[in-house]
Amino acid sequence: MFAEERQQLISGLVAELGRVSVTDLAERFSITTETVRRDLAALESAGSLRRVHGGAVPTDRLSTREESVGERAIQRPSEKLRIAQAALALIPEDSSGSILLDAGSTTETLAGLLAAQRGNGGNAGELVVITHAIPIAAKLSGNPGIALQILGGRVRGLTQAAVGQSTVDSASRLRPDIAFVGANGIHATFGFSTPDPEEAAVKAAFVTSARRVVVVADSSKLDAETLVQFAALKDVDTVITDREPSEELSAALAEAGVDVVLA
Repeated sequence: MFAEERQQLISGLVAELGRVSVTDLAERFSITTETVRRDLAALESAGSLRRVHGGAVPTDRLSTREESVGERAIQRPSEKLRIAQAALALIPEDSSGSILLDAGSTTETLAGLLAAQRGNGGNAGELVVITHAIPIAAKLSGNPGIALQILGGRVRGLTQAAVGQSTVDSASRLRPDIAFVGANGIHATFGFSTPDPEEAAVKAAFVTSARRVVVVADSSKLDAETLVQFAALKDVDTVITDREPSEELSAALAEAGVDVVLA
């Protein structure tokens, strides 16, 4: 295989998977790791990808890059639906209790499933749902099977979620049974991260307050690092995603005692 052809394939893999490792590419193409690094250097010079420790990521995966709720909603919809369905299975259908829903497109999908499940009231106990996200609150308001609580604060336009010290303080005074939290990055050494410091502070409060913490994130977030860490791997109980994590991340999650659920 010519180098140009191989580099085109590598560029396609980076775009598809969100991250590739030097060792995986070496095995895939039966070449040395030195050859892989030369390929990645050439592709980076051409603006096709960005090299990171141990591999490469797309050029748009910067530590501070963050998409709006609307942009996220149209990305990976089938994966997010499967993740949301797996998350819904963790909430007993015929009981009361309390859950906390972080802002994000996957948690918003979960809110839609929850609204449909609880919509007719029935014999199920009333579920307390706490959120700081306006789109999630809109999906759940008026539902006869849900007691909705909204955390106040300054609404951040990009994510349509309340942030700030008042939001953090309110979350810190709660003890929900389960918190479903989103993440922009899940990394073996950096843990769970998000680009915005105020969003990170709210997520950190959610992680600290809940009895059980479940991170819902599609596979594009795996092995990614964004600007601000909000939790270490050991702080989370379960990760629900749509693809098996890399060998390094799988080992780190297992060592930290995190259950990984593939949807």
